[in-house]
Amino acid sequence: MHHVISFTALTKTFGGTTALDRVTFSLERGKVHALMGENGAGKSTLGKIMAGIYQPDSGQMKIDGTQVRFDSPRAARHAGIGMVHQELALCPDLSVAENLALGMYPLKGRFLLNKKAMEARARSLLENIGAPISPERLIKELPVALQQVVQIAGAVGTGADILVFDEPTSSLSDAETRRLFELIARLRDRGVTIIYVSHRMSEVFELCDTISVLRDGRFVGALPRSDADQDTVVQMMIGRQLEAYFPEHLDRPPGNEILRVDSLSSPGRFADISFSVREGEIVGFAGLVGSGRSEIATAVAGLDPKATGKIFLLGRDLSGLSARRRMRAGIGFVPEDRKRQGLALPLSCRINHSLTLLETLRRVCFIDRRRETGMLRQSIQDLAIKTPGFETPVSHLSGGNQQKIVLAKWLACSPRILFLDEPTRGVDVGAKASIHALMERLAREGRGLVLISSELPELLHLSTRILVMREGKMVGEAARAEATQDRLLRMMSGLT
Repeated sequence: MHHVISFTALTKTFGGTTALDRVTFSLERGKVHALMGENGAGKSTLGKIMAGIYQPDSGQMKIDGTQVRFDSPRAARHAGIGMVHQELALCPDLSVAENLALGMYPLKGRFLLNKKAMEARARSLLENIGAPISPERLIKELPVALQQVVQIAGAVGTGADILVFDEPTSSLSDAETRRLFELIARLRDRGVTIIYVSHRMSEVFELCDTISVLRDGRFVGALPRSDADQDTVVQMMIGRQLEAYFPEHLDRPPGNEILRVDSLSSPGRFADISFSVREGEIVGFAGLVGSGRSEIATAVAGLDPKATGKIFLLGRDLSGLSARRRMRAGIGFVPEDRKRQGLALPLSCRINHSLTLLETLRRVCFIDRRRETGMLRQSIQDLAIKTPGFETPVSHLSGGNQQKIVLAKWLACSPRILFLDEPTRGVDVGAKASIHALMERLAREGRGLVLISSELPELLHLSTRILVMREGKMVGEAARAEATQDRLLRMMSGLT
């Protein structure tokens, strides 16, 4: 059997943490290979070594039998390797066309930029993957989902014969995900080798030919898709079986009203939104990308200066208050984009965790360090956060563990109402179960939760009732007993 890529005793450490520990396995040409494992298992690190972003400390990587070692992404690209990153690797203040031309700007003569050629190439790359995005738009004006689409267009457009997709659908709608799968199928038919990193079992079993598993930086094993099932893969990933549970809060009648939103509007985003959340409820928000779900959470949290309407928390009118005062009153908000909105990436785990707790931890002019570290230690234990230490910069953690830090800092301040926008995006199956269990615990304690998720099974499993958004308007509500994926999809897309 001819293998296109092989790894032999590949090892990579960061400080005192071993990300890859003597990893040895091979990948066959022209196949779609799933790479799975818990957060911090080493999946993204392996992909970044292939893409020339990291260099291994020891071990070998071979392509078609020839040993390679890339000292830069440019070198990897010249060797025919492209990568779609989990964390968006784009310049927000540049246009779509400028981002897609980075490092290879077309010129007029020796010095002048050929803008027409640049935009024509960008338009061609976007059309190649079926993305209706204007090349002139600034990246920062696009929602996260469309930014991810631009990144995919750029990776595919390099003409690489080996492509690494690191959680490519974490920000995509169902329709965009379906288009990506069709694109990957076309690439495979052309002989392109795909390494597909994902936590989503349904995607892996639909798309991939083989499944390779890492655990704690070590290669556990590989299975052809025909021999694999979800229980086997999960057990390989986490070293144990994952027990299912039924949310107990669903059997309890909701308590008193915690939050009431009346006629909330924001120009160009959403209009005339009214809803309430009661004690012990998890209220789901469903809708396609751009329907206004995330924007509503942002407005309730006090981060939209153009929003109008009334917001009551336990009967108190918070409408004119700042985001900080709403947080102090008991509103928590886990945002969709952890990198830009949820974390201060260069700062430590300790400082990020304490950002919502400064009033609690303050002793006159100082921070109570003993209490601070005690609360962080408890959060790390509750959410099984993998970090080398309290002072480790958050940027050094895997994407999933960064998400856990965002969750931990909000859970630590015990909000009365907590908005969770895609809380399990980019986390593994074990961590997802832990987050669901924490949400269940908060509901049993009598808190109110609002769950915004693109994963309909997650909404159906956890929500007491589901509110449906379409084009900035609330178009319906489905009680748990009546909610199905088919019904929600029809309401979200406007089908009768």
